Amino acid sequence: MSSPAPVLESRLDLRLLHRGKVRDVYEVDSETLLMVASDRVSAFDVILPQAIPFKGEVLTLITAWWLKQLERVLPHHLLAVDPDVIVERHPDLSASRDVWARRAMLVRRTRPVLVECVVRGYITGSAWKEYAKTGTLAGEALAKGLAESQKLEPPIFSPATKAQTGHDENITFGEVQKLLGHELAGRLRDLTLRVYEYGRDVANGHGIILADTKLEFGHDSSGALLLIDEVLTPDSSRFWPKESYAVGRGQPSLDKQPIRDWLDTVPGWNKTPPAPDLPPAVVQATSERYQDVFRRLTGTKLSSYQPPHFGPGA
Repeated sequence: MSSPAPVLESRLDLRLLHRGKVRDVYEVDSETLLMVASDRVSAFDVILPQAIPFKGEVLTLITAWWLKQLERVLPHHLLAVDPDVIVERHPDLSASRDVWARRAMLVRRTRPVLVECVVRGYITGSAWKEYAKTGTLAGEALAKGLAESQKLEPPIFSPATKAQTGHDENITFGEVQKLLGHELAGRLRDLTLRVYEYGRDVANGHGIILADTKLEFGHDSSGALLLIDEVLTPDSSRFWPKESYAVGRGQPSLDKQPIRDWLDTVPGWNKTPPAPDLPPAVVQATSERYQDVFRRLTGTKLSSYQPPHFGPGA
């Protein structure tokens, strides 16, 4: 599959507002941003030296695929993802089109809610580590006798603080109520659970378990609450192949697991910068994982996928 060269770092003739682990966020005008998903990859909160081909494209287009379906569930910030539509709205972006095409989202500017909205449908990751030690999640007791990767009935809203560096920290729903007020906290919980349940059911029909997911919300200039950033991607969710699922152990994930597995074998690296160079085989295996989850979910190869259009009221 041919493609332009991987993008490790975008440089556009726009004001750069933020360069995160993956996304470069640019100001288009006072109401609009361009979010460019690079092919950067991080593991253990460290950015790796090599780019992962097609990763940014997968993150952007899979987000658009989900948001088109979720329009009936809740409002979101995405205005356009089709490169032709973006250039039509902002002709000055045509000169840099080769850098951002199919990896950029034109979005409505918002004021982000400073809480990560997480839903856990299965006990794994940091939740399992805490539970295995103390029987709790964010300090609150869970049912006794749970095994690693066991399904949680019902799914748990498990919010976290938004960390600028390092790991987010799990907090209780009560702490969210104190931070944001009871009304907003309740809306965030209910909307996050609705999105998770929708994504879980769709993924299940494609042979994938959606173990957990992280969502972000923001208020636009009118005060409306919108779903923002990436949605139900391999970077913000744990997708497990149903065919290999088994309770009582960790699961293979349709994401950057080849990188984490390889880094765990590197002698002497203490999971702090600088990260070691990734072997070409690990880069290729990771790229194939991202493309595979896209194909499994959408039923379409990445190369032939046509981005959806969003109406002016999106």
